[in-house]
Amino acid sequence: MDFLRPASWEEALAAKAAHPTAVPIAGGTDVMVEINFDHRRPEYLLDLNRVGDLYEWEVGEDSVRLGASVPYSRIMEHLRAELPGLALASHTVASPQIRNRGGVGGNLGTASPAGDAHPALLAAGAEVEAESVRGSRRIPIDAFYTGVKRNALAPDELIRAVHVKKADGPQQYSKVGTRNAMVIAVCAFGLALHPDTRTVRTGIGSAAPTPVRAATAEEFLGAALEEGGFWDNGKIITPSVAKQFADLCAAACNPIDDVRGTASYRRHAVGVMARRTLTWTWESYRGARRASKGAA
Repeated sequence: MDFLRPASWEEALAAKAAHPTAVPIAGGTDVMVEINFDHRRPEYLLDLNRVGDLYEWEVGEDSVRLGASVPYSRIMEHLRAELPGLALASHTVASPQIRNRGGVGGNLGTASPAGDAHPALLAAGAEVEAESVRGSRRIPIDAFYTGVKRNALAPDELIRAVHVKKADGPQQYSKVGTRNAMVIAVCAFGLALHPDTRTVRTGIGSAAPTPVRAATAEEFLGAALEEGGFWDNGKIITPSVAKQFADLCAAACNPIDDVRGTASYRRHAVGVMARRTLTWTWESYRGARRASKGAA
């Protein structure tokens, strides 16, 4: 196994172009596990730790450009207001040591359906900035996951950053694991309310071959909120609407039985998480609405 260690982003792109099979490594929290268990034996490792701009982020007017290697701990500390769903997801990642090393780029590159960041990125409507010596492009998160641990990157492309829209409403994240820390998700769920467009987005992890959205559930809830005037009147969502939303989210799953949980349990848990996160986010929306009226 050869070790490539570029000193700049340009060198990294050139190395990836010359060795398309090279596996990028930054935090190494996924890659090293696979290597240590001999599940993977790449010909080349491409070390990105010296590429400084991968650790930087920029808060714009409407979105955050998050470098691929920004650690989860930095997201928790500095971007909680702009990216609340991703900050909540970051809290559930493994241990403090791993949160100080791992980043969203690694989750995306590995594309495991159990990656903690995926549901939050789906719910927020992120875009992945991919680059090669041929140029740069932005891949919508909905088109990024192409199969079990497969993504839309070309062989010569690297993830440079993730563009995530700043929250325009409440966001939530929930995860079920077999213990309280250092655990791979049995299933996970992210929810984001977007009052500016009066839409809802979801993200489901570890309950299908890829991270997925519950599109039918989103459409149902968006229509129910609009038809009932909930965005304007701020009333409590009726139990029947919450139940139907939860059932549709569970139906969006296509899980498997494995050592961490059964398929039926995963479907049930996703439904429970969907109902709970809807309750939490809507209460936050109602609270913010009351506060804005009081301030006025």
